[in-house]
Amino acid sequence: MSAALAFCGTGLMGAPMVRRLLAAGHRVRVWNRSPDKARALAADGAEPADTPAEAADGCAGVFLCLTDERAVQDTVFGAQGVHRARGAWLVDHSSIAPEAARRFAAQLQQINGRTWIDAPVSGGVAGARAGTLSVMAGGPADAIQAASACMRAYAARITRMGPVGAGQIAKLCNQTIVASTVNAIAEAVALAQRSGIDAATLNTALAGGWADSVLLQIFVPRMTAAVEQPLGTVDTMLKDVENIAALARATHTELAGLNGVLASYRAAAAQGLGPADLSDIVRVAWPERPHGHGHGHGHGQP
Repeated sequence: MSAALAFCGTGLMGAPMVRRLLAAGHRVRVWNRSPDKARALAADGAEPADTPAEAADGCAGVFLCLTDERAVQDTVFGAQGVHRARGAWLVDHSSIAPEAARRFAAQLQQINGRTWIDAPVSGGVAGARAGTLSVMAGGPADAIQAASACMRAYAARITRMGPVGAGQIAKLCNQTIVASTVNAIAEAVALAQRSGIDAATLNTALAGGWADSVLLQIFVPRMTAAVEQPLGTVDTMLKDVENIAALARATHTELAGLNGVLASYRAAAAQGLGPADLSDIVRVAWPERPHGHGHGHGHGQP
């Protein structure tokens, strides 16, 4: 049995990642804000903890997979946070602003010497389950190499992008493409349906052509029929798109296409679709879509 690892945040993405770590023979202590989700993993062999500090106690490596910057800050630097436990490294799989990652890294290093690695992922829940996630990592090469021995349980590709913050920048580049593509698919679905053709046939009709993609094959069915399993929410993607817009401003990069995409996601949130499945972005261009389609709710990262 290898030394214990800590994993904080066992939601849509975190739970399958923990299961992969357990299956690879790691001992994993888990903590989640709603304890039921952490306790559910006890059946798989995980050890639930009452606080992040308790989870991290004596663990060389700590993983985070949390909703947003505030959740990361509370989990690491709160009264019973990870900062109370010394160790070698912390891998943050959450998607937060690059500047926040750099700030948190400096803070944690100063408090207890633990090295911060920002390591957002792409590949969604299916990728986490299959162990095929792509990890974009920022931080010292030696720490990333040490953590990679564990991350390989759920990641097929781990790329060091540069120093701390670089992983988050790469994730924002990823989300520029994902958010724009999902929005473009939504607009194509709306255009097809309102022009009198069955939008549900688009993914079949366009397969193998230039418009084909993993996203096209996943989202056309989700936008035209009922959603069984949530993949992530409109709010989660909006948070990422707002971070992309902030990075664009900070680097004086004109992203004309992204401005339109941002307007779409903001409109969806303004219509109360924030907690809805990401596929519900289609309602911005197709507001009369029959209800009973796509009502999945949940959190996650495409």
